[in-house]
Amino acid sequence: MAGRKAASTGLTAFERFGGTIFFVVYLLLLPVAAGPLFDWAQALWGQRIGANLRGAVYYYGLVAVTVLIFHSLLARTTRRLTEAPAEAGKTVLIGVIGMYGLNELVYRLTRGLAPERANLNDGAVTYQLDGAPHMTLLIVLLLAPFVEEVLFRGLVFGGIRERTRLGAYAASCALFALLHVWQFAVVNRDLTYFLVMLQYLVPGVVLAWAYEHTGTLWASIGVHAAVNAVSLLSMTK
Repeated sequence: MAGRKAASTGLTAFERFGGTIFFVVYLLLLPVAAGPLFDWAQALWGQRIGANLRGAVYYYGLVAVTVLIFHSLLARTTRRLTEAPAEAGKTVLIGVIGMYGLNELVYRLTRGLAPERANLNDGAVTYQLDGAPHMTLLIVLLLAPFVEEVLFRGLVFGGIRERTRLGAYAASCALFALLHVWQFAVVNRDLTYFLVMLQYLVPGVVLAWAYEHTGTLWASIGVHAAVNAVSLLSMTK
């Protein structure tokens, strides 16, 4: 399949090395260090750094680093999109529909295993919407999907896919789920929060499939953004 081949090859040595360092920082360091760093900068500057400015600095910084490291991958994945835009659009539609159908089953399972464990990531987004609605919309609908898809699907899935397809799915899905829950488990000192990871396994599989099927990250970015948009609508009702 042309799409699968395109999705599993082509990372440069710089993208692998620099991307891996950036990925580790993004996954393990920034979730806990960003807040204290902004507080330190606020004290040093002597002025309050509001939620909008924090979000802008944080995510525009992530986007800039992502483009700097993965500019070759982004150029290739964009060319792939221009070669088959209709296929990418169809994949986005199928991905969104499939994700919600499968995710409902997994959600019910996780609620049965740990009914008291809500998805705190969704709660954090709702809180950010109240404090900085415009910046939060930009982050959730565009900036975060872009950064996460390049890292989890472009770097992790694409890199491992060259050696093992099953391993690529397993690693990218598990790490994507871990990103969204580990800090809550650590802060609350409760390992049962890791059960919420199950809610992210279906999205991880569907997003990786969208990339593999089309060979362009813009398909998985489109699915990610569309699903986030629907989730935001449900949060604001």
